[in-house]
Amino acid sequence: MSFLDHIRRCNNADLTQFEPWFIGEHRTGFIHRDFASEVVQGSGLFERRDGAWHLDPRLDTPAKRTAEVRAFLLSLRAAGHFKGLWREEEYAVAPQEGAPFLMAMERSAVPWFGVRAGGPHMTGYVRRTDGLHIWVPRRSYDKPTFPGQLDNTVAGGQPAGLGLHENLVKECGEEASIPPELARQAKAVSVVGYWNQSGRQLKPDVMTCFDLELPHDFTPRANDGEVHSFELWPVQRVFETVRDTAEFKYNCNLVLIDFFVRHGLLSADDPAFIPIVAGLRRLSAPCKDADVRDT
Repeated sequence: MSFLDHIRRCNNADLTQFEPWFIGEHRTGFIHRDFASEVVQGSGLFERRDGAWHLDPRLDTPAKRTAEVRAFLLSLRAAGHFKGLWREEEYAVAPQEGAPFLMAMERSAVPWFGVRAGGPHMTGYVRRTDGLHIWVPRRSYDKPTFPGQLDNTVAGGQPAGLGLHENLVKECGEEASIPPELARQAKAVSVVGYWNQSGRQLKPDVMTCFDLELPHDFTPRANDGEVHSFELWPVQRVFETVRDTAEFKYNCNLVLIDFFVRHGLLSADDPAFIPIVAGLRRLSAPCKDADVRDT
């Protein structure tokens, strides 16, 4: 196991298995060929031409698109899709090149349509006389996704209609009982991007990294049931756990690796330094032969 292994794990997508889909002139995601032929083709909402899928142009406003696609997704849910992971939470759908809001889509459906998602991921740290320490949560053993794995101090998906920093303050209260006046001191410091494939699902996601220096006398407390417990770890223990194991949720490793780079814990003379730093920000669609290599 290594830092590069985690980057490869997050960037395993094979786009030859997918076809793009568009709203008007904007590419908004990618649909797996099998999912397209079995589900999308007969929906009446999409037309395939020139090797891509196009949402019906009669849906010419965000409200119309959101309503029609939601009805379609609810029919898929009734037929057994999404495996009980339906969230009743909407994510914004926007062009992957970055442009205006086009519609909203149920969170659990987003990876089936290869829509870019993300959210705030915060590292809460403490400066002590013996060095940096990081508050490490363990995910609830009852969570439907990645139960019992280690996580970033606070993290959450980004719902439509909410600002990133506003969402982080909300998540801080819900997940770690961090009061708003303290949570608002978190600073946006970086982004991490990756293209992850799980079967027919694609996550071309971008996570916004925040740092928050916490007081010595503050202890995060689980609040909403999503976190089993918090522990304060020396940063070297976090570094070694990320480097040597798969104990952290797969994409949370990248946020921590970014923290290690920014706080000078990874030497510029390390032969993997450049591929690690470059590999943390995969924002564009991967080329067919792209890879993350050791040198």
